[in-house]
Amino acid sequence: MKFSHSTLFDLYRNAGHFRFTQPQVDGIEQLLTFVEADPGLTDVRWAAYLLATVRHECADRWQPIEEFGKPEYFQRYDPGTRVGKVLGNTKPGDGARYKGRGYVQLTGRANYRQFGHRLSLDLEENPELALDPAVSYRIASLGMRQGLFTGKALGHYLHGSITDYHNARRIINGVDRAAAIATYAAKMQQGLQHAQTS
Repeated sequence: MKFSHSTLFDLYRNAGHFRFTQPQVDGIEQLLTFVEADPGLTDVRWAAYLLATVRHECADRWQPIEEFGKPEYFQRYDPGTRVGKVLGNTKPGDGARYKGRGYVQLTGRANYRQFGHRLSLDLEENPELALDPAVSYRIASLGMRQGLFTGKALGHYLHGSITDYHNARRIINGVDRAAAIATYAAKMQQGLQHAQTS
């Protein structure tokens, strides 16, 4: 898929859907470039939902971010806690070391190990790599397409005549903020379809 970036930005500015700062524009431009080069995104709705998810998960910054919180906040992810066990954290300090990072907030030693293996990167030893935009995009795309975050994938909710943006939130986090993200996705789909060149 290819898009006219300028057409997309003009459409959203003129419709009043989004008002972008320059850092946001830069982030969206980079994401669109990643989307255009991604052979795994075969449906414009998948691209729309991925972008809508990034908008929400990154607090509208459109850039990979670290999970917000003071050091003591991340103790809830430490070994011995219920969440820490689910995340595969095994050593003291793992909660903070493997805090959420990226476009979709990759969290936990086991997830860093899994995605590192799939991407042929040592994310477990170098978790900050998840903040690199290209790496972060690969994590988001692979995880959302293959259902690696929750067992639910883009193809479960967006295929053929089915467009269920609300329940697509289950790919990442239950139905938390599902309605808002569904609205972002629907508007993004309209814009991408209007701006699509191939």
